[in-house]
Amino acid sequence: MMTFSSGLSASIRSYLTLKRALGRQYDREERVLGHLDRFLAARGVDLIAETFAAWCLTLQHLASGTRRARMRIVRNLCLYRRRDEPNCFVPDKRLFPPFHQGIRPHIFTDGEIVHLLAAARRLTRRPKSPLRPENMHLAIVVLATTGLRRGELIRLAVGDYDAPQRTLAIRESKFHKSRLVPLSADTAREIEHVIELRHRRRLPAGAETPLLWHRRPPTGAYRGGSLGEAMRALFQRTGIRTETGQLPRTHDFRHGFAVNALLRWYRAGLDVQAKLPFLATYLGHASIVSTAYYLQFVEPLAAVASARFADHCGDLVAGPTGAGGAR
Repeated sequence: MMTFSSGLSASIRSYLTLKRALGRQYDREERVLGHLDRFLAARGVDLIAETFAAWCLTLQHLASGTRRARMRIVRNLCLYRRRDEPNCFVPDKRLFPPFHQGIRPHIFTDGEIVHLLAAARRLTRRPKSPLRPENMHLAIVVLATTGLRRGELIRLAVGDYDAPQRTLAIRESKFHKSRLVPLSADTAREIEHVIELRHRRRLPAGAETPLLWHRRPPTGAYRGGSLGEAMRALFQRTGIRTETGQLPRTHDFRHGFAVNALLRWYRAGLDVQAKLPFLATYLGHASIVSTAYYLQFVEPLAAVASARFADHCGDLVAGPTGAGGAR
């Protein structure tokens, strides 16, 4: 935990300790509260309406949604502080800037996934990345078929793959949650192919080495940013764009996996609400509330839901026929 020195320091430390004991990482919150702490310490003041407004002015270069999120972090700290100091200042959230407009996720089609895999196979090898085509091919396969977060993928080690059980062990991910992710036969074969290739070429393939490995120090693991840049290059090369003409995000693989799972359940006539806890567990969500928020009602899902409703309840809502027409 970083060092805090303002009048809020004791409250910040105990607040972060509590949240982390509940299973939250709170790294971003610690950075935001650290920024506030330094601001207050430099001026020798407590957090009141005027100093909060002055601190908010230091965030003006950020987008409104980002400013709102940071102000909310401070408000949550103040609500915690109020348990011991009933008269302490608590920001009024009605004065916060508006949310960002939600980013509509790009749901990759099967054809787009095929084009991405073909483009990955055509990548050239580099001295520091002798398995560049195989790494990117494997990354696309794993992201598209498991819905892993990008950070979870780059933290995977060879030993996290269990060949007999055909699972991946996701360790200490978001909310400090670990889980086992079952794999399809094709995904398992893809992982085994890359591991076997590393053994054959006498490249590092021990249990502790990254599953996506290259020769960059210190560990040979990809950074999140470098994997994201590589994915964007593939999106650019294959001409894949979102509805607004932008390049997709790597995170859209995760969203697409979840939405496609929901679509399969709808098409199979299953009770989607009853299935949500299974999807929440698979994705590593803290609760189905997170899953329900994450699975926005995108158009393909709306069409299937409407079709099911029409099949089951269409006769109940059909307009009157014959003379007089609909009223």
